[in-house]
Amino acid sequence: MGNGLTTERLVVRDWQLDDAAAALAIYGVDKVTRWLTPAMGQVADEDAMRLLLQAWIESQPNMTPPRGRWAVERKEDGEVVGGLGIRLLPPYEEDLELSWQLRPEAWGNGYASEAGGALIRWAFTQEIDELFAVARPTNTRAVGTAKRLGMSWVGETDKYYNLRLQVFRIRPSDLAD
Repeated sequence: MGNGLTTERLVVRDWQLDDAAAALAIYGVDKVTRWLTPAMGQVADEDAMRLLLQAWIESQPNMTPPRGRWAVERKEDGEVVGGLGIRLLPPYEEDLELSWQLRPEAWGNGYASEAGGALIRWAFTQEIDELFAVARPTNTRAVGTAKRLGMSWVGETDKYYNLRLQVFRIRPSDLAD
């Protein structure tokens, strides 16, 4: 992805260790982590967040694109407002999952769909033909974002993460020009 992706208001870029405080405002908040798949506990403090970022940063070069984890930064003030990821879904590790997380103060501004849309368009330049998103049935925000991204609902399953999840999918032909 080079130096990242830019949209009208956002930059999608690699995580840096200096992002620990901003990342904690996302991954250290119960309102965010309770929805994550696989289930992830709240990150306890900035030191723990820094260790997690270190692991993400170190694993990034070894991942086959479009897999990875990225920070979402707001252009107007340089503030990290969220994170995006693309990874293989268990148990078969064939399907690629797009995930997004935003700090609660940034909810409702369309950042997830703006950044997610840019990431989807880039991902489809990397020799893949579909991306999935999964959401707990009661996570109406995630379901709404998946739909705004142009993803289609394909059903409900419990094959991923041992959780009952709504599954959404997008293919290159679904992208609006």
